[in-house]
Amino acid sequence: MPVEVFTLARKSGIRLRVMNYGAIALSLEAPDREGRNSDVVLGFNTLEPYLAGHPFFGAMVGRFANRIAGGTFTLDGVVHRLALNNHPAGVPCSLHGGLRGFDKVFWSAETLSRPDAAGVRFSYTSPDGEEGYPGNLEVGITYWVTADNAWQIDYEARTDRSTPVNLTQHSFFNLRGEGRGDILGHQLSLSADRFTPVHENLIPTGEILPVRGTPLDFTTPHLIGERIGDSHAQMVYGRGYDHNFVFNKPAGVLAPAARVLEPESGRVLEVFTTEPGIQFYTGNFLDGSCIGKSGAPYGFRHGFCLETQHFPDSPNQASFPSSILRPGEVLKSTTVYRFGTGA
Repeated sequence: MPVEVFTLARKSGIRLRVMNYGAIALSLEAPDREGRNSDVVLGFNTLEPYLAGHPFFGAMVGRFANRIAGGTFTLDGVVHRLALNNHPAGVPCSLHGGLRGFDKVFWSAETLSRPDAAGVRFSYTSPDGEEGYPGNLEVGITYWVTADNAWQIDYEARTDRSTPVNLTQHSFFNLRGEGRGDILGHQLSLSADRFTPVHENLIPTGEILPVRGTPLDFTTPHLIGERIGDSHAQMVYGRGYDHNFVFNKPAGVLAPAARVLEPESGRVLEVFTTEPGIQFYTGNFLDGSCIGKSGAPYGFRHGFCLETQHFPDSPNQASFPSSILRPGEVLKSTTVYRFGTGA
């Protein structure tokens, strides 16, 4: 299948470029407080680095986003074994769908339009047994750029066998502009007063704990770099922030999830989602080996992710919201990344 690139834009405001390989967001231009546009997502200028392997820059992640412990889960009495492609603290797990997740496949694409938005719908059928997952899974992902400077993502999926499904968009943001250094001076707030703590191997313990009194408390705004070096065990395990936060809302309701302000440019990113959680990740494994679009290496903490999701390892955690999709059901979910400016 040939590589296709699509540009979604309104007359003014944000401009999003995406491609059918991995449903990857190649660039996202957003205006600063002076009206000057900069590309605010990390990535590459050519296809080859995406094919060679990368830290999921701009990618659509599935069949199951985040980690599954030991690459195994039991569903309806049957043990399923997944590809092992991640080894935090030397312990193997399955990450972001395995060796060939949704970020490494070609999606069929169809352009769409409506009075307030320009869009493209990506479709992919994941065959039964792909990367160890049961069921033929039909997935539809629609990217919209709307008149109010938002990137809206609508997810839809159906299956013929019960299977875990957890889809997310994995863009790395830097609101100063990609290639312009670290993200420690960004100010973050999250609509979450609980989180799912992890073991040293970054697999959830199964607990859901309050953020109060920890460096993971973003219920009021804090600079990302303010407490990122704290000696709290969770910060040590993640080498910074790499945690799932639990929202203060019913799952399925589109509601505010996060707000990020970059003081220098004045850019603001607001996130809304129907998902029950969000993975806040601060690029702790970026090491300068990836050379970005502006020619600058992407170093330690040069981008952050806000991955709306079901909780990590939820097929193995009975106390977490279920991520199991069953025949006859339709998974539907929406996430919105809205851009603006502020003080």
